[in-house]
Amino acid sequence: MQQIVRRAKIIGTGSYVPDQVYTNEYLETTINTNAKWIYNSLGIKERRIADKDQATSDLAWQAGLRAIENANLHINDIDLIIVATSTPDRLAPSTACFVQDKLKAYNAVAFDIAAVCSGFLYAMSVASQYIASDVYQNILVIGADTFSKITDWNRRDAVFFGDGAGAAIVSQANPNEGFLAYRLYSDGRGKENFTVPAGGSAMPCDSTTLENGLHYFKMNGKEVFNTAIKVLPKAINQVLADTGLTVNDVDFMIPHQPSVNILKKTAEIIGLPFEKVMTNMDKYANTSGGTIPILMDELNKKSILKPGHIILFAAVGSGWTYGAAIIKWS
Repeated sequence: MQQIVRRAKIIGTGSYVPDQVYTNEYLETTINTNAKWIYNSLGIKERRIADKDQATSDLAWQAGLRAIENANLHINDIDLIIVATSTPDRLAPSTACFVQDKLKAYNAVAFDIAAVCSGFLYAMSVASQYIASDVYQNILVIGADTFSKITDWNRRDAVFFGDGAGAAIVSQANPNEGFLAYRLYSDGRGKENFTVPAGGSAMPCDSTTLENGLHYFKMNGKEVFNTAIKVLPKAINQVLADTGLTVNDVDFMIPHQPSVNILKKTAEIIGLPFEKVMTNMDKYANTSGGTIPILMDELNKKSILKPGHIILFAAVGSGWTYGAAIIKWS
């Protein structure tokens, strides 16, 4: 079924990353890894790391505030806050409620979405439906994660992630601008290939889970790569077909930032010149739900995104979750 969207666009963007930096060279001194290998294989040079007293909502709040200011709106103009995160402040209440309180946006409804690295894309699709149905007028969508909190810094896979948050204001559009279509997918058969085993109802916290490091993420890197280069082209080609566009119509691709090799292979498969694939993983690594909105905000603030540009979003995450979306920038 086609997932066509009408009358929803992005009117403001914002982002925030912590000040603390872990370079590849620094990680060479703490774990068995190689700085050149990290950059050549993943495209990462450094990542931002939240302070011990910084929670996900702290990053999300700052990104959201900047997006509201960029949209020239007031806090009270926000009707709904959606936070996409897989590293919430607490199991309850939602991180979105923490963000609402920090913004003092008490006119807004607030809830979280959990789709890991695809979370921001999922959240934007939900926001677009609310806008299209005239339920809400201005929706703050935030992607934020602090994976440093669930990373075992003694393992080699500590190199993949960084912390950060990005945000967008989704509002009403005319028929000639805004989101054109979404394609979202899930496949729970991949649930064990990227997971945090303990801390939920299936495996509550106890001395055994703590001793065995089961509150840190576990990843099958080979399966992540093989799945990503299969499902991302599927979602992208489908959303292009839905809109009657071709890959030649795409001005820029703003993807989730899993690794540079995944993005290069995806671009090769769909026939998109890699110079159209925007990246910032060299500075921030994989910030999970924050990757797309942080990159989008950087491009927006640099005036690289122009009215009329066809922008392709794509993401793949744990679950599996994956999808793509197309927007006509305005």
